[in-house]
Amino acid sequence: MKVVGLGVDIVDNKRIAKSIKNNLFLKRIYTNKEILFSKKLKNKTVFFANRFAAKEAFVKSLGTGFRKNLNFKDISIKNNKLGKPSFLITKKIKKLIKKKFKTNSFNFFLSISGEKNYSVAFVIFQK
Repeated sequence: MKVVGLGVDIVDNKRIAKSIKNNLFLKRIYTNKEILFSKKLKNKTVFFANRFAAKEAFVKSLGTGFRKNLNFKDISIKNNKLGKPSFLITKKIKKLIKKKFKTNSFNFFLSISGEKNYSVAFVIFQK
């Protein structure tokens, strides 16, 4: 496999803290599973900022941005038992990758880091 895309994004957590007070923002950006999971967490701001950065980095790794009917809610992040993040790859994303990159075989690698003031995500896209 070879690297065909890289994406990185950094988010000011203060901006996300203000935004997540708005239910319309939450429902436009995050999946229902992400919103439900956040209810268990003490620090919702870093959780949502991390995911926002990851979704932005994801579309940058594809080189598409949010266009052609791809939106934030199409991208969801999960964590394994040890906390390692990864993307849930939907049929819509598979179809987009197949059309743009002419492949069914691909991997995404995601790293997220969040602190009090900023969250950052880095994505490597391989095919």
